[in-house]
Amino acid sequence: MRHSKWLTLTLIPLLGLAALTAQQPKTFRGRLSPVPIDVSMQATIAGSGTVSAVLTGTKLAVTGTFDGLKSPATIAQIHKGPVRGVRGPNVLDLTVAKTDAASGTISGAFDLTAIQIADLEKGRLYVQLHSEKAPDGNLWGWLLPQENKR
Repeated sequence: MRHSKWLTLTLIPLLGLAALTAQQPKTFRGRLSPVPIDVSMQATIAGSGTVSAVLTGTKLAVTGTFDGLKSPATIAQIHKGPVRGVRGPNVLDLTVAKTDAASGTISGAFDLTAIQIADLEKGRLYVQLHSEKAPDGNLWGWLLPQENKR
């Protein structure tokens, strides 16, 4: 009986701490910059921006801003590359709100699968913004983990 009581008093707080630690938000950031271009694309691709994502449990909230585009933004998506720096397929669609023809915001909220969380933590996910004159991508930025400061 005494041993059982000790286990209860010791394990319950530890389990509660483990659950609390598992839910601590993790922050990811990216710098939006022009996708790799060649000379023929210089007239259509330009701009910059930032993107931030916060993962709490399985929920991911994404926000960002962009400006300096040469044509209005059309869509933004989260893509999965096989490794950082290599393009891959679209996995999630973001919302684009245009401030004017050259600038605006990006946002989205998602429930991620275990595989998507692993890809995020390994730096395989990136945000790509498309524009009218750059329908295959104008800006992109890799979501990289940031140290959470206490």
